[in-house]
Amino acid sequence: MFNSCSLYLFFFQSVFHRQCYVSANCRQAEYKVGDECCPPCPPGMHVSEHCTESTSTLCATCEEGTFQGDHNGREQCFGCKNCDAGLSLKEKKSCTATSDALCGPLDGYFCVDPGGGGCLAAQKHRVCSPGQHISQRGTTDKDTECLHCTNGTFSDGTSTSCQTHTKCEGLELIKPGSDSTDSECGKPSLHSGILVVIVLAVVVLVAIVTGAVIWRYNKKRKDNQPTEISVDTSDEVGVRFTSAQTSPQCHGSGSTVVE
Repeated sequence: MFNSCSLYLFFFQSVFHRQCYVSANCRQAEYKVGDECCPPCPPGMHVSEHCTESTSTLCATCEEGTFQGDHNGREQCFGCKNCDAGLSLKEKKSCTATSDALCGPLDGYFCVDPGGGGCLAAQKHRVCSPGQHISQRGTTDKDTECLHCTNGTFSDGTSTSCQTHTKCEGLELIKPGSDSTDSECGKPSLHSGILVVIVLAVVVLVAIVTGAVIWRYNKKRKDNQPTEISVDTSDEVGVRFTSAQTSPQCHGSGSTVVE
């Protein structure tokens, strides 16, 4: 009787001690289930049945749309990330049995919430306003940068530089340029042509009138000047007429004294 009890107690203590020893000393790669230390499933698989004292762990491949990236003792794989277009995201890298999907911003958007090697939320690139030009185009992780056009230049907001206003040389300026639009030029209008003709006609008329006034003034001045009579004194022969007060004595009708 004593021997039987002693053997039973020894067996119970041995089993209890073994279980405690095993549970307390699971290797790092193993996982604990109850009192057992089970080998884990590899990446891309999950536990189908846990190990027992006499059987090893049974593993199954992750189903489509799920993944497991590490050695594990999980009974289910993780669900793959959904790159929601409502968050302005698109799939950058597809989900596999061993890795999750990676999301990136849609075209024309940039990431505002990066995480896990991908993007969790994105925002649309800024659109430059008319009167501004694109100084730096947006990228997947940076917004667009805009700058205002300076005087004499313009941009509709879609170009990378401001353009100089067109000069209407030889043409009529229909509409001046602004910081967002170019100058508008066109052929001279009928009204402008008539105006030019009138201006030219006035200039010609003024010139004619001015010339006529100057000519008449010079002519009148010339007419008012006294006439100068030159007498040739080189001739020794002269004719002298006496005045009415000293009339010559007549020795006969029609007599003339000659010296």
